[in-house]
This record gives sequence, structure tokens and C-alpha cells, in this order.
Amino acid sequence: MFTGIVEELGEVVGVTETGDDSALVAVRGPLVVSDARHGDSIAVNGVCLTVVEVDGDVFTADVMGETLRRSALGALRPGDRVNLERAAALGSRLGGHLVQGHVDGVGELLDREPAEKWETVRFHLPAGLARYVVEKGSITIDGVSLTVASVGDDWFAVGLIPTTLALTTLGVRRPGDPVNLEVDVLAKYVERLLGDRLTGGAR
Repeated sequence: MFTGIVEELGEVVGVTETGDDSALVAVRGPLVVSDARHGDSIAVNGVCLTVVEVDGDVFTADVMGETLRRSALGALRPGDRVNLERAAALGSRLGGHLVQGHVDGVGELLDREPAEKWETVRFHLPAGLARYVVEKGSITIDGVSLTVASVGDDWFAVGLIPTTLALTTLGVRRPGDPVNLEVDVLAKYVERLLGDRLTGGAR
């Protein structure tokens, strides 16, 4: 479990295909590997990955075909910057919201509207996720916990403060760039529970 508060901007140093349906990704992140061990979880652009090896300030993780298909990790190349967050520890502050690191879909940055000290950024919203996104609700974009500022039928917008612009990849994303989206898991549980109540528990 994560909170969507990015700890560090890392750098992809290697992507090695390990078969037709998987890859090995190596990421440099001195902070997140400072206490990392084999089997630990680190979110890379919002995707929960398992550490398989640590070498100095670089960790390596296996990325399965399912993850490559359902997220934007398949487009990563050496030199790309990525948002990194270690798994939350029990008793730590919940600065963002509950984030699983399970990507629900891939969105696309549509446009940016700069203001004096912040920016409004609009993203395409895949049809299957639209029902989970509400104004003032939470959403995770590339691992960053954000509040939805406005929402349309197939888009939503967020406001990015200077800290987010400077310390995450969202500051350099451009129109057309893909982003990983994770909707608020609480919304999915509520939908399931209400659906069961309306159908009398029938499947």
C-alpha cells in the first residue's frame, strides 16, 4: 500500500526483455534503495513493483506482461525519469490517500493551462473509469495522489502546485504523453457493495 506522495525522481537505467511477455527494469533511486531488500515493494510511476536485486543505488524489478499491457511502463526507456515511492509503513502519516499501486488504465495528457504559481492539467479519461472519478475526489496519476478539480464525460482536470511540478514527472509531461491512472479503491468497493444490495447478492 502507498500514499501517492512521491519520495524521489528516479531514472531508468536499463530495460531488458526477458521473454515475449515480460521485462526486467533497472531504476536508479538512491533514497528508495537506501533500505530496500529483495522482495520489497516500490511504486514506479504508480505501479507496484517487487525488488529482485539491489546494486548500489539501483534496484531491478520484473515487469510481467499484464503490467506492460495495462500500464505505460512498456514505453519506458533508459534515461526516462520516474516517480518513486516506497510502500507505506504502519503508523506513518497518510499524506495523500490509499493507493494500491494497481493501475486501472492509461490516460493521456490533453493540455496544460499555466497560471502564476500553479497549473491546471487536463487528462483523457478511459470510458471504463469515468464512473469512479468525481469532482473533489482522489485519483492517482503516475503515482501522484491528486484531487480532481473538474470532470467531464471523457476527461478530468487537476491542479498542480509548484512542489508537484518540480518534484514529479508531471512537471514535464506534454500533450499526448501517456500516464498511469489509479482511481480511488473506495469507490470500487462502494460500487460492488451497492450492486450486491440492489441485486440481492446475485452474481
